[in-house]
Amino acid sequence: MREGELGPVAVLVALGVTWGVFQGLNDAFLSPRNLSVLSVDIVGTGLVAVGVVFVLLIGEIDLSVGSLAGLSGALFAALNVNQGVPEGLAVLLAVLCGAAAGAVHGFVFTKIGVPAFVVTLAGLLAWNGLMLQLLGPESSISFSGDGFVATLTRQYFSAATVTYGLAALGTAAYLLVSYHDRRRRGAAGMPCRPVGEIWARTALLAVVAFATVYVLNRFEGLPLALLILLAVIIASDVFLRRTPYGRQVIALGGGAEAARRAGVDVARVRIGVFLVSGTLAAIGGLFVASRLTSATQVPGSGMLLINAIAAAVIGGTSLFGGRGSTWSALLGVLIIQSIASGMALQGVQPAVQFMITGGVLLIAVISDAVARRAAESHGRA
Repeated sequence: MREGELGPVAVLVALGVTWGVFQGLNDAFLSPRNLSVLSVDIVGTGLVAVGVVFVLLIGEIDLSVGSLAGLSGALFAALNVNQGVPEGLAVLLAVLCGAAAGAVHGFVFTKIGVPAFVVTLAGLLAWNGLMLQLLGPESSISFSGDGFVATLTRQYFSAATVTYGLAALGTAAYLLVSYHDRRRRGAAGMPCRPVGEIWARTALLAVVAFATVYVLNRFEGLPLALLILLAVIIASDVFLRRTPYGRQVIALGGGAEAARRAGVDVARVRIGVFLVSGTLAAIGGLFVASRLTSATQVPGSGMLLINAIAAAVIGGTSLFGGRGSTWSALLGVLIIQSIASGMALQGVQPAVQFMITGGVLLIAVISDAVARRAAESHGRA
């Protein structure tokens, strides 16, 4: 905190405390059944939060993601159920709609100069209205529970050879990538991680991966939805850290003028970031609809937006831009959904849940501000 380098440790401690408190209050909290439900419940919000991380990294905000998620589900259901459009095509059109809306937000913000807050606030209202129009007077459209979208949150891998094999494959991939990165940085004369640290990190990852598989296998198995969320997070993390465009996104968060002088196409990066946010919001909306087996106005009610932004910030992404990772979305949404799950098991009213989540968010923002101030005092802002 004093040096402005918080890292993920504080978030992991907060998650451990949250789980410890609720397990002490109710033995069912860490049961395989509840953890399995939790692992699927985080996916929709988590995907939206990953898109929010991209926007926060450049120091901006996207208030339209909740409405875009609701619009995506409503458009899919309206096309598939009401118009008879094939499910695959309806999914594609719903995702493209979110991408197009995000690109429009980025264009208006970048080329016309309207603040992102105002542009996306207008989008929140407009896309929410279009969602309600598509849903019709019933405010919901149910779709088949046997289709592709419904399967996204109902498919589980229960064979031990598959689940443990995936855990072993992921651990081995991390080890190989870490060694490759170490050799590459060493050949370039850059600082690199010691071999002992690589093995320690790999061992820790193996413990987490195999323990997760063991617990989930005791209920229904490894959810497909969780694997998709992890795949998106890993791909996004690699994109941000290992591609020129990703490094430009982070550089832009450190200062638009400095990034421009360094040769970054600021307009292209900004539009691209909002396009990514809109796309992931649409995909997340499909997962929310899959969980309910219907398109409703719930995603556009505001809670999905609040939880997605809170997840990104609580997980460690800075509101001031330039610091954070897509793993922040996973850590943050785990904390938020764990609070919701624990409160539900205790029969606590939603009002109390909102207050607790708000308190956690406030602590995260204060920590972020203090860390940034400390970094400035050490000349690293």
